[in-house]
Amino acid sequence: MAGRLDGKVAVITGATSGIGEATARCFVAEGARVVIAGRSEERGTALAGELGGQAIFHRADVMHEVEIAAVIDAAVSRFGTLDCLFNNAGASTPGELETITEEQFDYGMKLLVGSVMFGIKHAARVMKRGGSIINNSSIAAHRLGQGGTLYSAAKAAVSHITRIAGAKLGPNGIRVNSISPGAIATPIFWGGSAKAQTMSAEDNARKLAKLTGNLAKATPLPRSGVANDIAYAAVFLASDEGGFINSHDLVVDGGRIAQFYERPQPGT
Repeated sequence: MAGRLDGKVAVITGATSGIGEATARCFVAEGARVVIAGRSEERGTALAGELGGQAIFHRADVMHEVEIAAVIDAAVSRFGTLDCLFNNAGASTPGELETITEEQFDYGMKLLVGSVMFGIKHAARVMKRGGSIINNSSIAAHRLGQGGTLYSAAKAAVSHITRIAGAKLGPNGIRVNSISPGAIATPIFWGGSAKAQTMSAEDNARKLAKLTGNLAKATPLPRSGVANDIAYAAVFLASDEGGFINSHDLVVDGGRIAQFYERPQPGT
């Protein structure tokens, strides 16, 4: 039975854990050949080995344009083309209006915004037969109370860059869309993938189970969002089924974005 991504080649950044890892698994299951990009060689190599000949690992730190360019080139060198880029890599970034530092600002914008812009730049130069670029945004881009000030501002930039890039690249057959997850149960809530890698499998499983229960109370739907919810959305946007969707931000949050936002009290 044919997969929804048969014949397509994809690069997924931040693919060694969480949403990125789930997306890599889904893409391969749907027939795509995938370049797993991330900083953890141990996890990336293990995941590529598990997925077999449909996947390779390429170490890349999206804080550096040269490494983003290199992973795009690696996909073309290994598989002959590039059909999809999922700009997924990111992390929670501290930074509030009253206390933000220049270092926090530079780090957050480079990680969350720069990685997306340079990813689009280098994917577009090799997508000779058109393609799909997907950017990981957040419901924090749309409303207050879903993330810190810097994180929310950066994700708003990602959503708008998506609209601009889709309009500019659409004539070349390149669709650019974003996904705005709500609260998805992943290790980002207890320090990100780097911290999760230092913990035992049992401790990670225990934290994930507790988090999943808590997040189930945060949306109109009676369950938590999980990494596969975002992965399935990415499969759709990368596939021919999403072929007329462009410059769009797809919210995947169980309805959380519709809930009433309570005004914070002064001084809190």
